[in-house]
Amino acid sequence: MLWVVNGKRLKNIFFIAIAAFFAALILFVQNQEMSVFTPLKKPAALSKVETNQKHLALTFDSNWGDQQIRLILPILKEEHIKATFFFSGEWAERHPDIIQKVKKDGHEIESHGMRHQDYTKLEPGEVRRDILLASEAIYKVSGDRPRMIRPPYGKTNGEVLKTINHLNEQTVLWSINPHDETNPGYKIIVQRVLEKTGRGDIIRLHASDSAKQTYQALPLIIRDLENRGYTFVTLKNLISDTQVRQRLLN
Repeated sequence: MLWVVNGKRLKNIFFIAIAAFFAALILFVQNQEMSVFTPLKKPAALSKVETNQKHLALTFDSNWGDQQIRLILPILKEEHIKATFFFSGEWAERHPDIIQKVKKDGHEIESHGMRHQDYTKLEPGEVRRDILLASEAIYKVSGDRPRMIRPPYGKTNGEVLKTINHLNEQTVLWSINPHDETNPGYKIIVQRVLEKTGRGDIIRLHASDSAKQTYQALPLIIRDLENRGYTFVTLKNLISDTQVRQRLLN
């Protein structure tokens, strides 16, 4: 009987130890994520990272329509690519099913503002409110709060950067922009990306319905760059082991 009691006690101790281990592991991972994604101390826009690795970030802006993104997601899945999507809050509210699909596929979900307004034409209080509304809208449909924001139209200035920084988010722009939303032809989109892309670049594409040729260019861009030895990673992963090269806007 004594052996049975001690056995049960040992079993309980074992399970408590295992639970404590996993709790500590979860806290460690969360702390690692927080340290990696702490915004830059100075209000600044991230456009590229310095890295010795042949890593790239493929990013998409999306704030209108749902046809093109439904063409883009299967391509990313087929090519085994994890990308970063900047969604407007209004779009996220209208398309929770797609947001869930994006998350399920392992892509990163970040903010593109709430109503896709030019922040440089708004008062700081209005910018703050728009960012907070977008964060809440994206959180409600994805379960995750964005840590980064790409200002609508990529327009920003010193006041906008300060507002975003005070909200503990990171402003993200890009270093490669083929202007796919103008529909210059998918071959031209491919050419514009390939001729300038290098280590640590952030490629800006669109998943809105205005960009009707992006899905055609996407496989060609991915395969050519992979053939050159590049690996596509999410923005968070790109930033995690690099020294950030930011464009300061004062």
